[in-house]
Amino acid sequence: MLLFVTSHSTAVGEAINQDPSPRVLVIYPYDERVAATTVAGEAVRNRLLEATGGKIDLFSEFLDLSRFPEHEHIERMAQFLAIKYADRRPDVVVALGEQSAKFIVDHRASLAGNARIIVAGFNKSTGLQMNLPTDVIGAFTEFNIIKTAEFARRLQPHARKLFVIGGSSEFDRWWLETAKAELAEFSKDYVTTYLEDLTIEEFVAKTAALPSNSIVLALTIFKDRSGRNFIPREAVKQIAATATAPVFGPYSTYIEYGSVGGNVVTFEALGRTVADLAFDAIQGKPITHVQAPHFNVADARQLDRWGMSEKDLPPGTVLMFRQPSFLEQHWLAALLASAVIAVQSIAIILLLVERRRRRTAEVQSRHRLLEVIHLNQSATAGALSASIAHELNQPLGAIRSNAEAASIVLRSACPDLKLIEQILADIQDDDQRAHDIISRMRGLLKKRAEIEWQEFDLNDLTATAIKILKGEAVRRGIEVSSTHASDALPVRADKVHVQQVILNIAINAMDAMGKAGREKKLMLETRLTKDANAELSISDSGDGIPDGKLAAIFEPFYTTKASGTGLGLSIARTIVETYGGRILASNARDGGAVFRVIFPLAKAETT
Repeated sequence: MLLFVTSHSTAVGEAINQDPSPRVLVIYPYDERVAATTVAGEAVRNRLLEATGGKIDLFSEFLDLSRFPEHEHIERMAQFLAIKYADRRPDVVVALGEQSAKFIVDHRASLAGNARIIVAGFNKSTGLQMNLPTDVIGAFTEFNIIKTAEFARRLQPHARKLFVIGGSSEFDRWWLETAKAELAEFSKDYVTTYLEDLTIEEFVAKTAALPSNSIVLALTIFKDRSGRNFIPREAVKQIAATATAPVFGPYSTYIEYGSVGGNVVTFEALGRTVADLAFDAIQGKPITHVQAPHFNVADARQLDRWGMSEKDLPPGTVLMFRQPSFLEQHWLAALLASAVIAVQSIAIILLLVERRRRRTAEVQSRHRLLEVIHLNQSATAGALSASIAHELNQPLGAIRSNAEAASIVLRSACPDLKLIEQILADIQDDDQRAHDIISRMRGLLKKRAEIEWQEFDLNDLTATAIKILKGEAVRRGIEVSSTHASDALPVRADKVHVQQVILNIAINAMDAMGKAGREKKLMLETRLTKDANAELSISDSGDGIPDGKLAAIFEPFYTTKASGTGLGLSIARTIVETYGGRILASNARDGGAVFRVIFPLAKAETT
């Protein structure tokens, strides 16, 4: 048909040049919400605009007869349209639907004059009953409910019940009577029930309780028993949504609204057929009645819903919404994929080998890090050895003195046992002090083969680090103070590694306060940040960090000390980042440097 339209484009162009604005009026029987006539009308308009290059005047009128079927309304509408088009008489009138056809035939003289009339949307027998004038040409559609019923029987060969649904409008009742006559022979094989003259709620309730071995044929529901108006497809949608048996219908507009399918005329095809007739009419060519093509159409989604097989569909059925198989949709990609599977397999093997090498390298790197940390711990222990030895001498000296005193008391003629008991208690206390000092030293020197993940309170760890630093601070004349958060600050990391970070920063701070004649203060403070992290800040009263060097102090081998290695802060940053934290440096407003170590809370990490 498209070739036919194209072959006449030159002739149409000549007609348009003679009359630059041929007029076509499309009359719709209902309002714009009824998809059947709206889709057909849009197809008419699009086809004519395409064929004429847009050099055509297209008009549309909606009679809204489903809601206003009264004779008075029809007459008022006819008078209105006659006045409206008095100066713009159409050359061709397209009447979609039986009611539109009756309207234009009855009011042709006042509205259309000598216009060519084309009617569509009903069957040829209906046209004969209407006594259409001989010059009124029809694009007839045979909505044969038998073909839809046979379509349903193929998909439900074991069904034993038949239900036919129709509404309460004049057209609905006509359709039901027509269906009863056409289905008379077919229905003998079934227990047949006509669901008619019900409210929409009653339709929904009854179809929601049907036996599964039922065939449901939905005609139209323009109006229900309560007088409410409906777009038929919307009514079918409500019914099909809860129906316990498949719903079939003779209209393509039902397909997306719950219908399994049926024998339908697509309204796009109907519109194109009508447009071809109108196209010839504009040119003044003779036109005759035509039959719009019908198709069997099914919704693949509904087939899946009801467990129906595509194999049972009649040959030539148009299957809508079918999800193509992978090979159908991507056959070329599948072919190419199969050609490169071997290459991909080799690539995957190489990647796995590389991944294994990478993991081995990561393990080795972690071991090297642990070794570097251990060396740094040993260096720290060496730096603190003098103060630790001094600190250890105190309890050891006290133990010796108490032991000598106890010996003297025991050699006396009348030993004071209570005094002996007190001396022994002092010896035990001093021994515990020495044990604690040695335990801290052992922890400082402990070497690990793997990271030991632990959950601990940053407050407690800071207090332990202060005890280790206390002797060295006293030796250097540094005042150490601390402030702890009121609540626990649980952190998940290797406890000894985090302690090493504190010691590295604190010893650096002590070194920065080496000049004599200056008040030497070291402050350690823990707190909970606004964004729910644990923070330890270490501040000193030294000279601070030169502004231009703040970004470089964490780099390896950067140092301002003559005998420094430049690794302490670099190692500290590596440790902190290993456990998901951050380390920051800045200068205090009143002088000195401030280092902030921030770790995520253990609770926040596990939630």
